Amino acid sequence: MKYRELNPFPADFLWGASTSAYQVEGAWNEDGKGPSVIDARREYPAGTTDFTVASDHYHRYKEDVALFAEIGLKSYRFSIAWTRIVPDGSGEINPAGIAFYHKLIDEILSHGIVPIVTMYHFDLPQALQEKGGWHNRETVDAFARYADILFDEYGSKVKYWLTINEQNLMILQGAALGTLDEKLEGQKGFVA
Repeated sequence: MKYRELNPFPADFLWGASTSAYQVEGAWNEDGKGPSVIDARREYPAGTTDFTVASDHYHRYKEDVALFAEIGLKSYRFSIAWTRIVPDGSGEINPAGIAFYHKLIDEILSHGIVPIVTMYHFDLPQALQEKGGWHNRETVDAFARYADILFDEYGSKVKYWLTINEQNLMILQGAALGTLDEKLEGQKGFVA
């Protein structure tokens, strides 16, 4: 090895882990949450289950965060389910969804862990997908409103924000993620 002694990481280095809402929360249809493109899927690759229960983080977040602290995480990056905050993507705000993420963030902070929020991690509201998804300007405007809601609600508690997780996959793997608008397939300039 080139170095006999490695420099230590700085004390403020954020060792952490990450999840996405649809992959861990479960509770896919509880407390006013609306359906996302992930919830609307009917087929999954071999060996993959649906995400209706996942690891039940929605009900077990206190246990999960305690485990994060026990293993020494300094940060936790998670996504907020757009459909838990605004069930149809552009309409009324869901107070139960707002409350859940306040409780989660407060629990994270109570263990001295830094919350890092991803606003969108492939779980587009199904109602917006039915109107053309990301190809429809209404979705972009709805996302800007959703971002404002998140900043207003959690901005005093969350310092680090990510807008869209792996945005290239929405185009490169849109069929697998449920974000591909099949009506556009075959049109000039469309990449599937």
